[in-house]
Amino acid sequence: MNVHPRIVFLLIMLVAAFLRLWVLDLRPPHFDEGVNGWFADQMTEKGFYRYDPANYHGPLHMYATFVSQTLGGRNLWALRLPAVLASLLTIWAIWRFWEFFGVRAAGMAAAFAAVSPGFVFFGRYAIHESWMAFFLAVTLHGILGVWQRGSRRDLYWLCAGVAGMVLTKETYVIHLVAFGAAFGVLWGWQKVIDSEPPCPMAPWHFWAGDIARGVGVAVAVVLLFYSGFLLDVKSVSGLWKTFGYWFHTGVVDGAGHGKPMYYWLVLMMLWELGALVGFLACFYYIGRSDARVRWLAIVAGGTLLAFSFIPYKTPWCMVSIIVPFLLVAGVFLASRPIFVWLPVGGVVCFVGLLQSCLLNFFWYDSDRNPSFLDRNANRPSYVYVHTYKEIYTAVAPLLDKARRDASFYHAPGYVLMKSEYPLPWMLGDFTNIAYTEDENQLDAPAFVICEREKAEGVLAELRGEYCRKDFKLHAATVPCTVFFNKQWFSDVFGDETPERGGRE
Repeated sequence: MNVHPRIVFLLIMLVAAFLRLWVLDLRPPHFDEGVNGWFADQMTEKGFYRYDPANYHGPLHMYATFVSQTLGGRNLWALRLPAVLASLLTIWAIWRFWEFFGVRAAGMAAAFAAVSPGFVFFGRYAIHESWMAFFLAVTLHGILGVWQRGSRRDLYWLCAGVAGMVLTKETYVIHLVAFGAAFGVLWGWQKVIDSEPPCPMAPWHFWAGDIARGVGVAVAVVLLFYSGFLLDVKSVSGLWKTFGYWFHTGVVDGAGHGKPMYYWLVLMMLWELGALVGFLACFYYIGRSDARVRWLAIVAGGTLLAFSFIPYKTPWCMVSIIVPFLLVAGVFLASRPIFVWLPVGGVVCFVGLLQSCLLNFFWYDSDRNPSFLDRNANRPSYVYVHTYKEIYTAVAPLLDKARRDASFYHAPGYVLMKSEYPLPWMLGDFTNIAYTEDENQLDAPAFVICEREKAEGVLAELRGEYCRKDFKLHAATVPCTVFFNKQWFSDVFGDETPERGGRE
């Protein structure tokens, strides 16, 4: 029985939306999420986002987060909804490849993306990567459209995709180089083994004026965002200055994130079965095959190779790396008999769904980097220096008290840590918190959060009685301590024996 394509797409999107929205605030914010949320808070004060090339990432996600928090409030749902939207749009963009490869191929690629552990994990994460995957898919669609049909609409898809990539992350250069180099490799390889069908470039049905309009609008949008909508024009120079910082950190230094070349392939083997099928299928397309799919396979392999050579590796980059692999997997399986594509596609979806549920709803803050069905394994994972649930030991009493008594938002407090994120965002509604490393002259604040090694020195500087709680922020930080002023929190820690501060 044939199922209408729209029903298939609707089912895929419903599963994708459930996986990305269900208990979206379950895990505490990651360090980077806290930083992005803090940037959005600063936009509320300044009226625009001041782009810093040393931060690498483009301004689009910051504006999306600002709008979401403005409309939805300062909470994890509002912080993460832009990434959810971008992730769902990516699945829609992958589905749109039915125009080139048919409904079955696009449907399988979209289904693989819908349940992909990486797509789901970072689709629930307030960082840039889901936007990068979306605009990458749009760019690929535009390129294939200009190649196969040459329509004005395809030209605009291409311009929009490239502009979005530039607005998202500096790694757009790697993808654009991979696109261009793939055409050169395809041209050379066709001298050895012909493509079948060759798919020559279609006549263009757009003119110089259309190109000028598409490129002009794309450039104007990029300049508007990078200039803070003309409120910070000098920051436009960061468009090219960022590559100096990026090259030193990503290629020369590694900044503590250096990993071996095979890292991405191992991550794919452990977590991305659909992308792994695409990776293996790329070797098949070395032989005589559709020129468009060969080009896509070359793009996928070239992108993976480029990211493998760069020492700096963080797992969220995986979601943009695997987009072309998922498309190749869909095309490859769709061309097989039903007794091949149906069970293989079913297994890929089942395994991806199971892994996504385990990762996102059970193992989301596990230090052991669990692999499939083995949460004690120490292997590459998408859980990467994530904030522990223990952070609520410090944060929950503060937020609960402020909800009961709004005046507590103005209570004096200190955060004495070298690496305090995501605390500045989580406590962003508090107006009288000092973030410093100076533990002298604290007097009698309502609370103090510090590194545990400083706890005794901090207590010696406090006046009054305090209840002490220990916690751990994440794997890259030392253990921490929070002191709650007994006078302020008598209703919370009334039965506990406090410690007396050193100052009387």
